[in-house]
Parts: sequence; structure tokens; C-alpha cells
Amino acid sequence: MHHAALSGVPGWLLGALCAAVGAYCLLRARTGPRAERAEMTGDALMGFGMAAMAPPSLMTALPGWSGTVFGAHFAAVGLAALAFPGPLRRRLHHVVGALAMVHMSLAMSTGGHHTAGAGVPVLTGALLAYFTVYVLRTGAALVPAGPADASGRPPHLALLLGRACRVAMAVAMLTMLAAL
Repeated sequence: MHHAALSGVPGWLLGALCAAVGAYCLLRARTGPRAERAEMTGDALMGFGMAAMAPPSLMTALPGWSGTVFGAHFAAVGLAALAFPGPLRRRLHHVVGALAMVHMSLAMSTGGHHTAGAGVPVLTGALLAYFTVYVLRTGAALVPAGPADASGRPPHLALLLGRACRVAMAVAMLTMLAAL
């Protein structure tokens, strides 16, 4: 599944980034507002799954059926995201992220060889485009142009950290998709 650019230290750093995001999201799921817990749990599951798949040397050490297990894990996360409370836009983002991970899991289980014809590169390209737009749009929202509300107070730190975690995972997703 992986390109040589992710072998060695870069793949492990990407895995560490995803694990750190997963840990933060798990902590927020336990201590954060009740309305955010389901979404943060989904982010934690995605982060830990991405952390396990990012280092190429780890993926080569796993048995051949592990791609199917990862695919099932991410498919379950995607289906669960549909039941999250909150805006449809966020739920759909989780579904697209899960779809991307299922896509990469299938590529991992076939040894990175695309057997589905022209549809697989088109799907990869569409996912790359989606996550590029998501990173640029959400990343730009992290840079304050001024006070966030009429009171003049800056946005809540937890809100900004949640957005930053989502941007970090989207960048990791871009990196992993580009390595297909």
C-alpha cells in the first residue's frame, strides 16, 4: 500500500501524530461536553486506526488478513458516524474518512495492487481532492481574522484543539492516500 516516501521515520512520525490525536480525542470523549462525546469517540477510533496503518514496516509485519480487519473496523466507524448527534456535515465527513480508510485497507489486503480497473484511481483522486479542500478550509478557520464573537472573546481553546486535531488527521489522510 505504501510508497517509499513513508518508509522509515516519516511513516512512524505519521503514526505517532495519529496516535496523539486519537489519545486527545479519547480524553475529550471522557471529559468533554456530552454533545461532543460521540464525535470525539469516532475521531479517537479513526486516529488509532490510522496510527496502526501509517507505518509501512508495521503493515508488512501483520498477517495478510489484517487489511480485512482494518476495513471492517473503519466500515463500522463510518456506519456509527451516521448515528452521531450533531450537524449532518460533520457526520458525512466522518463517513468520507471511514470510506477512505476502507479504501486503503482494501489496497493493503491486495498488496497495493489495484484490481478494480479505472474506478480505484478515480476514487483515490476524489478522496485526495476532498481532503485537500477540507484541510484548506478548516485550516483557514483556525487562523482568527478577529474576535470570534460579538463579545470580543477568542474561540474556546478546546474548540480550536478539536479543529486542529481534525486538520492533522486530514493531513495524515492526504499523506496516506498519496502513498497508495
